[in-house]
Amino acid sequence: MAREVLTPGQVRIHSGSATREEAMREAAEILESVGAVTGAYFDAMQQREQTVSTYMGNELAIPHGTNETKDTILESGLSVVRYDGGVDWDGERVTFVIGIAGKGDEHLEILSRIALLFSEEDDVARLKAVSTAQELYDAVAAGVE
Repeated sequence: MAREVLTPGQVRIHSGSATREEAMREAAEILESVGAVTGAYFDAMQQREQTVSTYMGNELAIPHGTNETKDTILESGLSVVRYDGGVDWDGERVTFVIGIAGKGDEHLEILSRIALLFSEEDDVARLKAVSTAQELYDAVAAGVE
């Protein structure tokens, strides 16, 4: 890969809560800030959400675009945001919002690694327990690399 899919600057922790739209916008803005997607990616995420929820269970949502909006993706990238106050995701409580942009089919492999990382409640509890964005980055990066 030409560059890292995830860097420490793409990981944030918020003590408060957010709406689903705010969380998706932040996920898209982080991806845009590192040159992974164009400004149209947030709309692509919203289109996906209208057809199928990206809530994955275990307090995790993975907003991403649709196949029809692949032209908004410039490079593969991730954004990881933890909302300690939670996000109401269509009635489900979400703590972790992981924005994903995959060039070609790269997103499938990244998605499966994230799903594995969040498949065990103990692992989710560990990710909730870290206190800094750097610690969260270290934990997630170890799981997706």
